[in-house]
Amino acid sequence: MSAAAPTTRTRRTALVAALCTAVALGATACGPFSDDAKASGPFGDLTGPQIANKAIAATKKADSLTLDLATKTTDGPMKAYLAMDTRGKCAGTLTVGATGTAELIKADDKDVYLRFDEAFLRAQAKGESTEVQEAVLKELKGRWVKTPVTDPEAKDNLELCDLNALLGDFEEGVNLAFKGKETTVGGKKALMLTEKVGDETTTIYVATEGEPLILKIVAAGGEEPGTITFTGFGKPVEAKAPAAKDVVMDETKG
Repeated sequence: MSAAAPTTRTRRTALVAALCTAVALGATACGPFSDDAKASGPFGDLTGPQIANKAIAATKKADSLTLDLATKTTDGPMKAYLAMDTRGKCAGTLTVGATGTAELIKADDKDVYLRFDEAFLRAQAKGESTEVQEAVLKELKGRWVKTPVTDPEAKDNLELCDLNALLGDFEEGVNLAFKGKETTVGGKKALMLTEKVGDETTTIYVATEGEPLILKIVAAGGEEPGTITFTGFGKPVEAKAPAAKDVVMDETKG
């Protein structure tokens, strides 16, 4: 059979929805500023809104980072662990649905490489005959499927890899952030900023040492609750094309 890359169909809209809701802390919003202008803490007398905007400005300067996402969407649960930079490199894993994971490598602006685990391949071939399922596993298990980045399905798989677009979703402005307690995220000290709108509560964790980077965003309640953690700021992205012997061309794109 011809090799055809299954698609993870991550829908960046799911991530954007989570981020835009979460980063409402820095987006234009109606209502008053928080009333903690004189509160003490690692940021002195800065208000919650001032700290949020400061964190957004610092985070937008990142030229690389690693994103760890776990969220629930209308299409089901979704997880992603991706290192990416503003030059277009991206590498990591994507999990859409209850089971099955795809590894992804984008080393340049030409091609994307995807490698699917057995659970993912079996889910994609569900409903097919046993012969077809086994043929899919034989051809694709353990191998990378190479697809041009311009292909529509490749674009689906790359929706979460666009760091420039991701950072572009962070906007400074009037917000309703309230300063919370100090805590740690991944061993780094952080200050919690919280906002509640309707039945959704959003909390961002801002580093209190060094640059005031956004370390984590948690959205609870609402239609797409989830957690996004950011690490690896400024670190090189290891994204190298796989060895040719391990690559299968997606013949449906030829």
